[in-house]
Amino acid sequence: MATTYDADRAEAFAGRMLETLNSAAIAVLMSVGHRTGLFDTLAELDTTTSHDLAEAAGLNERYVREWLGAMTTGRVVEYEPTTGMYHLPPEHASWLTRAAAPDNLAVTAQWIPTLAAVEDDIVECFEKGGGVPYERFGRFHDVMAEESAQTVLSVLFSHILPLVPGAEAKLESGISAMDLGCGRGRALLMLAERFPASSFVGYDLSTEAVADAGEQAAARGLENVRFEARDLSTFDVDAEPEAFELVMTFDAVHDQARPLAMLRGIRRSLASNGLYLMQDIQGSSHVHQNMDHPGGPLLYMISCMHCMTVSLAQGGDGLGAMWGEEKARELLAEAGFTSVDVHLLEHDPFNAYFVVHP
Repeated sequence: MATTYDADRAEAFAGRMLETLNSAAIAVLMSVGHRTGLFDTLAELDTTTSHDLAEAAGLNERYVREWLGAMTTGRVVEYEPTTGMYHLPPEHASWLTRAAAPDNLAVTAQWIPTLAAVEDDIVECFEKGGGVPYERFGRFHDVMAEESAQTVLSVLFSHILPLVPGAEAKLESGISAMDLGCGRGRALLMLAERFPASSFVGYDLSTEAVADAGEQAAARGLENVRFEARDLSTFDVDAEPEAFELVMTFDAVHDQARPLAMLRGIRRSLASNGLYLMQDIQGSSHVHQNMDHPGGPLLYMISCMHCMTVSLAQGGDGLGAMWGEEKARELLAEAGFTSVDVHLLEHDPFNAYFVVHP
């Protein structure tokens, strides 16, 4: 199809791409600011010089000064040249500090450098196919634990459990519950502590994550929870029939090697009066319907650089994070579930909560 070259459109696009590069740079240093505690220290000091900020944070002043240069030119931090003082406005601190959780976007910014670390591997996958295995992602479980602490743990009892009819009463009286793809088990540990009459089990592919979860359980003296490293790609035949009254997955289904096998296993493992709670990415299965998604490019990047590729590395389906509600409903129905209710939480524009009935 013949087209004409629009110079104004080209210029506008170049400007947007330059803005994207600057935003990416800010995102990388947002991650640094979070990990080093610089945002937290800035908020506590109100106004400060680079020297005093470095001293208060226990960091090297030369690096702090360069970081402040990026944060200032990126309009994150304000600077008064006559006094040499830097200031993090409270309106900005409310989205960048640990005190701002669950709204701390600096936690989410960690995905950019964490996933960029496997760029060479991803480029090779583009050329040859295949995937990048979990063990190549150095800080994945650290960042995932922080992200989950914001989106899940902070509202687990106040917002998420109430979505499941009768769940709290059943947990108080004593039931068996399972978390698949549990990672470091933060949600299960909280549940086990809160509901001592119930028993909990968590499965995850990562032996490192499961070992950490087990150590945490032992340190807290929790005897009603256990963790096991397990490949869930054959869970459709391995699941113990009708063994659990409550099954949970938090941001876990889409990056499985065989998501349908996992869902069929969940259906098999549920008691007749049981319920399945699935937290997963909020979005559509159709890319054109994600054009106005507040985190569309970020989520597709995370999917390409992690969720899809770890599944493909196992010879799996490579479903990807943006599988969408339509595909989720399709697979849940194919797994044998009869009813699905989808809930959205005001504080969390990235996830949807599926309450699924056998």
